[in-house]
Amino acid sequence: MYKSLIRPILFLFDPEKVHYFSFSTIRLLHRIPCAGFLIRKLFHVSNPSLGREVFGIRFPNPVGLAAGFDKDAKLYKELANFGFGFIEIGTVTPKPQDGNPKPRLFRLKDDKGIINRMGFNNHGVITAAQRLRSNKNIIIGGNIGKNKITPNENAQEDYLICFDALFDVVDYFVVNVSSPNTPNLRDLQEKEPLTALLNVLQKQNDTKTKRKPILLKIAPDLTDAQLDDIIQIVADTKIDGVIATNTTIARDGLKTPGNVTSEKGGLSGKPVTKRSTAVIKYLHTKSKGAFPIVGVGGIHTPEDAKEKLKAGASLIQLYTGFVYEGPAVVKRINRFLS
Repeated sequence: MYKSLIRPILFLFDPEKVHYFSFSTIRLLHRIPCAGFLIRKLFHVSNPSLGREVFGIRFPNPVGLAAGFDKDAKLYKELANFGFGFIEIGTVTPKPQDGNPKPRLFRLKDDKGIINRMGFNNHGVITAAQRLRSNKNIIIGGNIGKNKITPNENAQEDYLICFDALFDVVDYFVVNVSSPNTPNLRDLQEKEPLTALLNVLQKQNDTKTKRKPILLKIAPDLTDAQLDDIIQIVADTKIDGVIATNTTIARDGLKTPGNVTSEKGGLSGKPVTKRSTAVIKYLHTKSKGAFPIVGVGGIHTPEDAKEKLKAGASLIQLYTGFVYEGPAVVKRINRFLS
């Protein structure tokens, strides 16, 4: 019903407006008595075979919601009812920021993709942390970044502010230095500044009573030599894993007209499926499985999910696939995997 009736109507309107409309609809739906219970019954797949322990956390199933969908932790409880094993909020920054000028979100319907140049629009880390304090049993990842106005030489301070603010309310952290939509952010993926940033976060992590897992989110556009550097950085800094991958700046082999594909920003969805899987396989094989990998990028079907796991991912995340396939895709994937 979603793909045949609901999606065609939603896709008639501006993507960003539809996103906020969908948020409001889900929130209103959950205000109906017993609605949350019924949605859980409809979409959750309970099977012991789906559970897995990764970087010290026990996940009820391996399918998570990627960062970017619920940036400000507004709807994580309601979204969890659709069967996700974990929810990643963010990217959050120390100070609130509006992000890039609109329009900044574009559908590539012929390619089942999305181009976004949102630019870390969020209400700030303190607001997200306050909303997460009422969480009881949902596994939450905190995706952290720097403010646009913060120069790279001061980036460590921004990441530390977010780390400390979220520490008590998230289960793991994701360091985002791979978004193409914040000027010069990807420069922090280079070996020297990235090693320094992760070491600073690990040092802060070690001051806590019980440390939290720290993961690094990387771009799909890295060369093999840069991926080798990532493997070495993970070993040197002793972080807990990698999320592969973020959106791509490549525009190869697209069917959508050029007036859309020429828009600046990161491309997600089906066009990045093969590359993200290749990155996962390279990291897993070259490192000999030395660290967990969360696979994200172009997962629209149960078969896509299986390919990511087969390539070496321990967990997977959805974003664009959730938009194009609808909430039932989570249930289909979990049923297939179980």
